Amino acid sequence: MKMPIIQLENVWKIYKMGNVEVNALQGLNLDIKEGEFVAIMGPSGSGKSTAVNMIGCLDVPTKGKITLENHDISKLSESELAQIRGRKIGFIFQQFNLIPTLTALENVMLPMIFQGVGENERMEKATKLLELVGLGDRIYHKPSELSGGEQQRVAIARSLANDPEVVLADEPTGNLDSKTGANVLDFLEKLHRDERKTIVMVTHDQNLAKVAERIEFLKDGKIVKSLNNNRRSDAK
Repeated sequence: MKMPIIQLENVWKIYKMGNVEVNALQGLNLDIKEGEFVAIMGPSGSGKSTAVNMIGCLDVPTKGKITLENHDISKLSESELAQIRGRKIGFIFQQFNLIPTLTALENVMLPMIFQGVGENERMEKATKLLELVGLGDRIYHKPSELSGGEQQRVAIARSLANDPEVVLADEPTGNLDSKTGANVLDFLEKLHRDERKTIVMVTHDQNLAKVAERIEFLKDGKIVKSLNNNRRSDAK
């Protein structure tokens, strides 16, 4: 039986806005096992974005415990969080978040700089990753010279730069047309199936969530329902 790679135990996140306290997460419990493809769904205001921040080590909880591979991240400093993020988690965002002045190759190389990877190795690995996502002929193009789908594929390549254990995709097809979005989703499935990456995808779209093995429904800052996708599990 595979052990959880990420565990959230009774996680609360409380924001203070003047004299008002907003409970973005209210006792969230979630286990994500190595090699799983999990979708997190919920309406606007359900706490999805805050949950992403917690799973991705972008923030620490007000109360509760978050464990990533036996590291209690709720007790880490910001610099320690940044290091563990860089090594363990790859991010794919709805807005792509590419640096406009850098080429596709340079965007993919960037995360490796912060992990101390040498320039030749960075360039070689980034080139291979861009070839993997079908952009081997576009490596010197800047984001403004790429379509939305191509930019998202650069973002996927960048998310894999440090060979992360977990790929966290936040509404990864939100800014794409349906055909391009389907291609991105197919690639995430391939990453999960062939590379055995742990994928956590946050979405409001039920159709997208169907590709996951498990769907967790979030409401008012906590999980209210879990659904195992037997079709996906049996297909392995």
